Amino acid sequence: MLAAYAKSQSADDPLSGLEVGERPEPEAPDGWTTVRLRTAALNHHDVWSLRGVGLPADRLPMVLGCDGAGVTEDGDEVLVHAVVASPGWTGDETLDPRRSLLSEVHDGTLAEVVAVPRHNLVPKPAGLSWEHAACLPTAWLTAYRMLFTNAGVQPGSTVLVQGAAGGVATAAVQLGAAAGLRVWVTSRDEAKGEAAVALGADRAFGSGERLPERVDAVLETVGAATWSHSINSLRPGGTVVISGATSGDAPAKAELTKIFFKQLRVVGSTMGSREELERLARFVVDRGIEPLVDSTMPLADARDGFARMVEGKVTGKVVFTV
Repeated sequence: MLAAYAKSQSADDPLSGLEVGERPEPEAPDGWTTVRLRTAALNHHDVWSLRGVGLPADRLPMVLGCDGAGVTEDGDEVLVHAVVASPGWTGDETLDPRRSLLSEVHDGTLAEVVAVPRHNLVPKPAGLSWEHAACLPTAWLTAYRMLFTNAGVQPGSTVLVQGAAGGVATAAVQLGAAAGLRVWVTSRDEAKGEAAVALGADRAFGSGERLPERVDAVLETVGAATWSHSINSLRPGGTVVISGATSGDAPAKAELTKIFFKQLRVVGSTMGSREELERLARFVVDRGIEPLVDSTMPLADARDGFARMVEGKVTGKVVFTV
């Protein structure tokens, strides 16, 4: 089968380890099944794997990809939930200390066929296109959990999204606006801020810019570069939800005094559960949301999509057709 996979790793030249070529079709163990993919999507996680972060070299070659949608052996149209719980785990799989994602232990979704636990299949709503279905299982699910499970916000609340153009940020803007939140964004690039407003954000600000008022919650994926701004932007009792640290995880100031004096909540958030993915898919269809797609291309041209991400040119999701 055709697949995009990591054959080697390089921190400085991640594309050097990417191969788009033939791999054996997966075999499904007990409790698993196979899905013939129609669409798959790219995430920063895939680039980090090529850089050697989170994917040990002794597991190579590894098919990359956490996002996918396709058809089961029984002909059912499904989304693939990428969080794989350890054997015997019950409850929220994101809390399993031995969980993994597809493409970390088991081959991922950037392929014609993927093997997944049967529990990880989510029915694809009839009104959801294949292109948009592939956007949801990672970045969109992460944004959904940050907003609706962990931020503690309600319609009318004001939420600040740090960084306006990434997959999680654009998903948070579209989901938050559809849910009746007032969404503000920050960006170093004025054009990207304007694009976020076109997607549904109420206002866009420059990185680190003082806000006209304090917000109820901040969605933080940037990390060290924006941490102090996030803390300073919160109202007393507000919440910062953090799901990533693309600029590093060691801010110059931890802001501990402000956190305890203002009684702020700092909540970690990772991916989401299968049940949340099912609710997300229904919400997207019911509200008529169309996830922002940066570009669509055949899986055979996956290198072009990876190059766009490595060069920082992606706004929204890169989707591969299979």
